[in-house]
Amino acid sequence: MTIKKAGILGFGLIGGSIALAIKKRCNLEIVAFSRSEAPLLKAFGEGILSEYSVSDLGIFRDCDIVFLCTPVDRICGYAEKLAPILKKDCILTDAGSTKGEIFAVLSENRELNYIGGHPMAGSEKTGYNAAKDSLYENAFYVLTPSAHTESRLVEEYKELVEKIGAIPIILDPYRHDYIVAAISHIPHIVAVSLVNTVRSLDNDGYMHTLAAGGFRDITRIASSGAEMWSGICCENKDEILKVLDSFSQTIGDFKQKIESGDQSGIAQLFSEAKAYRDSFESGKGRGPHKSYSFKADISDRPGAIAEIAKLLGDNGINIKNMNIMNNRDYSDGVMTISLESDSDVKKACGLLESHGFCITL
Repeated sequence: MTIKKAGILGFGLIGGSIALAIKKRCNLEIVAFSRSEAPLLKAFGEGILSEYSVSDLGIFRDCDIVFLCTPVDRICGYAEKLAPILKKDCILTDAGSTKGEIFAVLSENRELNYIGGHPMAGSEKTGYNAAKDSLYENAFYVLTPSAHTESRLVEEYKELVEKIGAIPIILDPYRHDYIVAAISHIPHIVAVSLVNTVRSLDNDGYMHTLAAGGFRDITRIASSGAEMWSGICCENKDEILKVLDSFSQTIGDFKQKIESGDQSGIAQLFSEAKAYRDSFESGKGRGPHKSYSFKADISDRPGAIAEIAKLLGDNGINIKNMNIMNNRDYSDGVMTISLESDSDVKKACGLLESHGFCITL
């Protein structure tokens, strides 16, 4: 990999996590620019940054790659300012969760080696204090290179993405926007709408008191940054509106079936959703990348999770991800474990069952 120096413009959760991951896994020199000095000063003191600025974009002059990690409505403006500064072979990328409008503008600028990027990871928390070097581990990282960007630069970027633990996927930018409208933007809108609905109905405070389990799980993302998400909604409004129309039809169908007492129709909606949702964990989806996961019931006792990890590790099974389902509709708690292959899943299930764990595929 010929990338030796990385620049990051915008140093919150996303930019900070990229810096931490690159420093830990690639040990590149990193410089950064942000409007706020506090996170830059902290990262500099931690040895993550070799240099930073709150006023001079010239700090990126010698970089091999620069990440634009600002809100989406500011990306093109900063890119225009960087065009005469960056060296000839520098890759310019962004971390915006919308790609179409940004791509349309930046791919026309032949001074830039623009490769759109979207790490499919985040948090309801914001700011550099919430950043972590593991944020992108096993996360999909979408790349949308422009037609005139040299293939060797795309390969360089892909290699960097892989080194920080993510999985690169090349997509058409407009297809990307439609996909994320459905799987990311609409869920945030739904979570916010649900929370605001409950807030407006909660006259005596009991809804707030009793809200737990499923409600908190599905509305967690409503705590995300308001400025960032208002920008996303405006940038990707056409695709969001298309998906909202479809979602409204689905809600209308649900409402009609409930009004008419169509129990079998309601059950069918739940069953279809369950089958599709369960396929996310089973590795039986239709996409280009499959996941290989299973669920293990675990008792609430010290060392239970460590016991599972040790059993699998001692038998040469690499755990890609582990996730505790916090919804207490489950009496013992359920852990979802993701592995590298179907054969690993079969081996792990047999091993854990032989040690008394209850397994669900």
